[in-house]
Amino acid sequence: MDEHDARLAAAREAAQQREIGSYERHILLCTGPDCCTPEEGQRAWDRLKALAAKVNRTPGAPKLYRTKVGCLRICAAGPTAVVYPEGTWYACLTPENLERVAAEHLVGGREVEELVIGRNPLG
Repeated sequence: MDEHDARLAAAREAAQQREIGSYERHILLCTGPDCCTPEEGQRAWDRLKALAAKVNRTPGAPKLYRTKVGCLRICAAGPTAVVYPEGTWYACLTPENLERVAAEHLVGGREVEELVIGRNPLG
């Protein structure tokens, strides 16, 4: 096995360990620095990590995946995020607002309208 094949095999193993293919929703959270300060972004990320872990340990709850990104190109009112598969874009995601998005949208399937800044469903 050459280096390329070995790296690809390692990536496939990591994806399998992360249960890629089993998630019902994926949230990508921009942590700044243009839409919010790095500190605000980190607080939001830390809260999202804890919320996703709690949801993923809850029997019967939808399986969530989270990804931290450096820029979603909406450089205002951050932290910002997009939730798939719906393609719902959110702004002003303080830790408190993330709690609402997690409970109402990520788990409950209902968008938090007052925080929605756009929609772009895929597929």
